[in-house]
Amino acid sequence: MKYMLMLFFDEAGWGAMSEEETTRAIGAYAAYTSALREAGVYAGGDRLGPVASATTVKVGSDGKTSVLDGPYAETKEQLGGYYLIDVPDMDAALAWAARCPCASHGTVEVRPLMVMVPAPV
Repeated sequence: MKYMLMLFFDEAGWGAMSEEETTRAIGAYAAYTSALREAGVYAGGDRLGPVASATTVKVGSDGKTSVLDGPYAETKEQLGGYYLIDVPDMDAALAWAARCPCASHGTVEVRPLMVMVPAPV
């Protein structure tokens, strides 16, 4: 079953790190990604651009589309990246989430993916 590990952290904290701290943090994520790949559970993932680069789209009940710069909600932590993993169950997904570097400086939200429509044959 596929699970999304959504990585939330204080984006400003990354900008405040020294070059050495940044290198160490990037190395930790690279090692984690390698471990996921070696275990055969990695199904995808990426780091997201800064929240200031976000655009929000909303369609109101009147059918009118609104396009807004920046995030829709102000929060202390922002969605900064994700991993998509394919593991047997939620317990395995939670075990991988606990190993993620983000779990020690932010929050890792784990959600199962739900198949919306059958894949084309």
